[in-house]
Amino acid sequence: QVQLVESGGGLVQAGGSLRLSCAASGSIFNTFTMGWYRQAPGKQRELVALITSGGITNYADSVNGRFAISRASAKNTVYLQMNTLKPEDTAVYYCNARNIHLQSLQYWGQGTQVTVSS
Repeated sequence: QVQLVESGGGLVQAGGSLRLSCAASGSIFNTFTMGWYRQAPGKQRELVALITSGGITNYADSVNGRFAISRASAKNTVYLQMNTLKPEDTAVYYCNARNIHLQSLQYWGQGTQVTVSS
């Protein structure tokens, strides 16, 4: 069982920055792809960014160039640096871990609210 705990959400003005953190309960980065998803009210959950076990990153078009995903293996923590935030970035952000050998094996954090005011 893997536990993921997000932190770092909050209220920020448009154009501002936030950094989200996701602390995993163990050393899983070698066998899990880590991702950040978000869900806005009335919308489906969508992928924001991911980082593979090999360190390859991928971003949704809507955040590419503004957000950056990274990880600190020694801390078992994944980060999402969010810059130039827009009101449409407002959502609950979830951390996800998906096993690279068994795609159906995945874990979610509890979510952290990000609100961007105009």
